Amino acid sequence: MGRKILVINGNPDPSTARFSAALAEAYVRGASLAGHQIRRIDVGSLDFQILRSQSEFTQTAQPCDIREAQHSVGWADHLVIIFPLWLGGAPALLKGFLEQVFRYGFALTPPGETPKGLLVGRSARLIVTMGMPGAVFRLVFGAFGVRALERGVLWLSGIRPIRHTIIGGVDDSVRGRLDWLIAMQKLGRSGA
Repeated sequence: MGRKILVINGNPDPSTARFSAALAEAYVRGASLAGHQIRRIDVGSLDFQILRSQSEFTQTAQPCDIREAQHSVGWADHLVIIFPLWLGGAPALLKGFLEQVFRYGFALTPPGETPKGLLVGRSARLIVTMGMPGAVFRLVFGAFGVRALERGVLWLSGIRPIRHTIIGGVDDSVRGRLDWLIAMQKLGRSGA
């Protein structure tokens, strides 16, 4: 039996015309053909509020879409999070979604207990698209926007290993996009 994979399209724009949506679809197609079990979340289509205080973060009542997302994260062996780079990091709606999902008692031990990630046994891959060349993002900017998500959310929650794929220059050519869609389908087949 294949892996249980949750694909999260973190683009706040719910349009299927976005490149993030096409990458998610290519990954899902490849994974499905290889026999992996797949669930998908499109963050831009969900209904939830942004957390505005510590008490909102620590409260137990979550919106229905967030409870369903937590159920899918708990079900999965592997998370794939796809998003466009906005102002050097993840879009605000994706960060808001992750704040809602990765709460105390689900992803982290509650305050006052020994700090521990509760999502041990899962792996993750971040797939990040951007207009600038990927090498510039890594070398000049240190890929801090991706590293913050890797360390500040996933690693802290016990998820390991965490890999990433940087897709730079997405606006450069149709051929380049087609090559990346083929690469995503291969990644999906491998379950990586």
